[in-house]
Amino acid sequence: MYLRREVVLTRPRVIVAMGRFSALSLLAQDYPQVLQLPFARLRGQIYHWMGLPVVVTYHPSKLLRTPAEKANAWFDLCLARAQTTNVQPT
Repeated sequence: MYLRREVVLTRPRVIVAMGRFSALSLLAQDYPQVLQLPFARLRGQIYHWMGLPVVVTYHPSKLLRTPAEKANAWFDLCLARAQTTNVQPT
């Protein structure tokens, strides 16, 4: 898989999955229960893929259509950043 090789080469500290398709592509094999959950329930927690933390958030096009979700997306990005700095999200 191309993505696996890219992750090995770039060695990211965290992966942010933006949107349902990317989240399910990364997580469905290790977390089969995510296939049954509504997208909003995938957010706000840390998953792991290839030993890396994965944070799920909204796709940017969703935020353009629904600006009220930007606050939730900001929380997700703070959660992702906290994974790289060992600081609690605010």
